[in-house]
Amino acid sequence: MQEVTDQMRDFLQFIALQFIKYPDQAELRVAEASETHIRFRLIVHQTDVAILIGRNGFTASSIRNVLKAAAMREDITATLQIVSHEEEQQRIAAIEAGEVIQEEDHRDNHDESDDESLEG
Repeated sequence: MQEVTDQMRDFLQFIALQFIKYPDQAELRVAEASETHIRFRLIVHQTDVAILIGRNGFTASSIRNVLKAAAMREDITATLQIVSHEEEQQRIAAIEAGEVIQEEDHRDNHDESDDESLEG
């Protein structure tokens, strides 16, 4: 599974760098949620979030579709969240404060509709 994860990580890094204005601030986090599920969190500058989401979420949706197609070829699932550094800091602060965080599941199930509110 590590080889597949590395290939998908390389793909996401390549794609993200083609769009964003602040590549030095980009961070890609990977979590193997299970034996058949990989979660990617792309953390970027706030203005880059809007760029990666695209108008009506079309850019993010396209990236996710290619990622999901590559994952299906390997009989796994892959999800991608695109968040700003500020959003990530809030999430970490909530975790450290012991708050129950269900954001992961919510966003994974509603990622395209969340993106529409950020259209750029």
